Amino acid sequence: MSKPIGLKINFWYKIALGDVSKGDFYFYPYTFSVHGYFSGPLHQLKIMHMKKVNFKLAMLLFSAVFASCEIVDNDLMKPVEDPNDGAQIALKEVASVLADIPLQKAHVHEVFDAVSASAANGYDEEYTMKHLFSTPGVGVGGTLTKGNSFANPLKDLIKEHLKSASMTKSEGGMDPETFIQILMDSDIQIYWPYSENWDGETFPIITFDPENGKDTNDGYEMLVNADGSRSVRTVAVDEETAMHRPVWVINRNTDAGYTPLTLAQTDEPCTKAPCTKGESIGRSLILKEIMANRNYDNWFAGASEFWIKIGSVEDFTAVTEAEMYLYNPSVTDFMVVMKRGQIGKPMKMDVLLVSNWTDQMVNSAFMITEDDGGTRTEWECTALVRVESKSYGIEMKLPLNSRDDIVWRGQLASKWLEANNGKAGHFGDVDVTFEVLEY
Repeated sequence: MSKPIGLKINFWYKIALGDVSKGDFYFYPYTFSVHGYFSGPLHQLKIMHMKKVNFKLAMLLFSAVFASCEIVDNDLMKPVEDPNDGAQIALKEVASVLADIPLQKAHVHEVFDAVSASAANGYDEEYTMKHLFSTPGVGVGGTLTKGNSFANPLKDLIKEHLKSASMTKSEGGMDPETFIQILMDSDIQIYWPYSENWDGETFPIITFDPENGKDTNDGYEMLVNADGSRSVRTVAVDEETAMHRPVWVINRNTDAGYTPLTLAQTDEPCTKAPCTKGESIGRSLILKEIMANRNYDNWFAGASEFWIKIGSVEDFTAVTEAEMYLYNPSVTDFMVVMKRGQIGKPMKMDVLLVSNWTDQMVNSAFMITEDDGGTRTEWECTALVRVESKSYGIEMKLPLNSRDDIVWRGQLASKWLEANNGKAGHFGDVDVTFEVLEY
């Protein structure tokens, strides 16, 4: 079983009982859902498990009062506050340190191993300072208890450089131990876009995120002179540069606090029960593929981090209004990191969104956002169910942040899903392919 997934979690719902057209609404108990995923009997499907805990209505009222006092932060130009507020090291300073040290190919391979491991774990191509100094060569999502074996890891080269540099500093400068500890406690990392294109030989240009929205910045290129000595020259670096030669960007990590879904690793057909053909007893909704058609962030900041959220009522088979009280609406909520090199390419996912979509489920609420932080807020939305030929609206609030880019939000109708089963649908700048799987 895979480890629990870090999620943004839904807050509260209210359910519409009676005739929606007449405005008959009643509050439903507060529901808090914690999600995880694992590979279950449906071949290679990541299944979003949901555990529900009901709270008293008083908690709902308290939450509503508390939310009304919230100050919304939607300033897109304001940098996200560092939770490790305190002594800071500028990104440019870290880039300068890496440019000054005598990098060897083994060090470049160490960084390559780490960013490749991060990408394999569903994250961006990143190597955090925390991993660099504690577990060399380990990517985000890997264990922090054991690193790879390197005869001369990058951390030792940096430590030696800092000790040598501190001997020439005037009094009052930061000592090497403090410098390294601040780095380890920070969100600073090495980001290597398009690392999959590396030839295994070329040394990287080292630059940093200017954090001002510009697409070009100074980079430090290492040159080997005719006599074998090395020198560094300053060059202009943009994304086009990073596409054709290795570039290390010193920037800030934004996704390590979550566990994103990894892409499906197999093209084998589904042959295990309940996928085998036979008498159908139910239907599941699966997200088969996703394709992002553009990046949402400046290239210095890294990949786009999409949150996919769907609100529905699992296994809904109520035959009377009274039986509707037996059902809790639920939200499936997970993150997918799309590297810049994956833009415009269909990515296989095979994620189980709704385990049992019954004929009485008319539609669900669906939203895709790109994470940009800010203040927690919600989208008020409605899913429809049918009981005794009447439609009932189940209202819920899907969580998002005030600075998030809303890629798409609306309703997923059962009829549309059936008509477009296995076909790509356009949801803003993201194409999604759903499959309704009978079992």
